[in-house]
Amino acid sequence: MKIATAAYPIEWQNRWNEYVGKIRVWVRTAAENGAELLVFPEFAAMEVASLAREENARDLQKSIDAVSARQKDVDELHSSLAREFRVHICAGSGPVRRKDRSAVNRTRLFAPDGSSGAQDKLIPARFERESWRISAGDAPRVFDTALGRIGILIGYDCEFPLVARSMAEAGAEILAVTGCAPTMQGYWRVRVSAMARALENQCVVAHSTTVGEADWLAAAPRNVGTAAIYGPPDTGFPEDGIISTGKMNVPGWVYGEVSLDAVRNVRAAGNVRNFSHWPDQDGRLARAETVSLVAEPVA
Repeated sequence: MKIATAAYPIEWQNRWNEYVGKIRVWVRTAAENGAELLVFPEFAAMEVASLAREENARDLQKSIDAVSARQKDVDELHSSLAREFRVHICAGSGPVRRKDRSAVNRTRLFAPDGSSGAQDKLIPARFERESWRISAGDAPRVFDTALGRIGILIGYDCEFPLVARSMAEAGAEILAVTGCAPTMQGYWRVRVSAMARALENQCVVAHSTTVGEADWLAAAPRNVGTAAIYGPPDTGFPEDGIISTGKMNVPGWVYGEVSLDAVRNVRAAGNVRNFSHWPDQDGRLARAETVSLVAEPVA
């Protein structure tokens, strides 16, 4: 299977058809290069705020409202492209207002028949809680597809091992990690976490990210990083665990050939058994013992 994961530039769109054309070119390019799973990054949908005029895009809450109002159109576009090009698309996430007016950071996975499922971010980052007023999603999900079972970790979710573990225990062999980082520190936090999740769960991780300047957008004015695909550094995978990676801050798809047979083999016959040995932590590691090495005072 070939995966395409994006280093995606957030760009100003003058009209809806420009946005449609951009996404279509990205999907067509990946499909023509043989990709079956396409992974767009966290907050990629925020560029739709440009369609609501610059003064609204520059206002955080108004931009959230603008993107949420367009979510149905964005979903229909990705569903249509998944059908047209016969691919699976993990769409770029964006804020969605719920009936109670609270907002969640949501992405969707679209199948080649146009059907879809949604994953909301489970652990909002500090800026999402304090500035965006984003609420937590309700549950981790695993999507059973023709390619295998796929889980989606949105940004900060990737930094929490038990979120990924719950997906792996539900059968996920591919994790899509969708990132958006304004600093290299933020990018590396997600990258290091993504590689750790690949090691712990002995699975494939596709890491996407936003790139470039968007000074007109309050939500993501600066974006840094690169896309990559990781596996466990063990039997059947590269020695450093990096299946493929792009150049820093350069927009475009990063492609990687992956095998779920390799995932199953490393879990069963790898040099280590991180996936199957995970329960060894249970119970006895719940509380660490304290051993004092402080010398008693001399009387």
